Amino acid sequence: MPPTGRERSRSPTLVDPEAAYYQTIEEGFVSLRGDPLFLSNTDWLLVREWRTEGIPLRVVLRGIRDALDSHAHSWGRQRKVKSLAYCAAEVESAHQRWRRAVATGTEATPSPAEALRAFAIALDSAKGLGPASQEKVRALAEALRGREREGGDLRTLDPWLQAQEAQLLASLRQDLASPAVGAIEAAVDSDLAPYRGRMPDKVLAAIRAESVARRLLEAHGLPRLSLFHLGS
Repeated sequence: MPPTGRERSRSPTLVDPEAAYYQTIEEGFVSLRGDPLFLSNTDWLLVREWRTEGIPLRVVLRGIRDALDSHAHSWGRQRKVKSLAYCAAEVESAHQRWRRAVATGTEATPSPAEALRAFAIALDSAKGLGPASQEKVRALAEALRGREREGGDLRTLDPWLQAQEAQLLASLRQDLASPAVGAIEAAVDSDLAPYRGRMPDKVLAAIRAESVARRLLEAHGLPRLSLFHLGS
């Protein structure tokens, strides 16, 4: 039986941008808590929830820091924080502050309109596209410029962007030969090998899907179509 997360003494070297989100949160929590124990499976699933919600890495770390700073000055400071769940409320508060800052333009992250414009420009410069993805890219660039003119907030734009990215990825897969897609998936599996046994299968599967998506897009000079990635 592989050792649990709480029995390991060190994390693997960062090798994948998607896995880095999870590992950096683990290392930040462990360091701030001042305890050598690592994350449990329940903790990993909580990190997956934050990733799925699109909470940028630095926002999560800010919430963890706020929670542990508050604990250090509380009456219960002699009791160890045993789970990342202790920080969940502060992470959500930090997330809401970040959303408001982006909406009001007080955050350094590009505004939604700027992000949509940048995505459209990137799509215009895409390379090596096949017939299905060429058609999708042209239509999506036009749709992005339309959404830029209409405006919108993070709550409505990011789900729409995720749906558009899923369609774009489907067209890229349609144009790519199976061996090319298989090579990308094999490279991702190799990079994620150090994480097997450290994380629940559900979490590792989510990281794998995100990593494959990133590499399929990067192969054509395309970014991830998500405001989450701009805020990380």
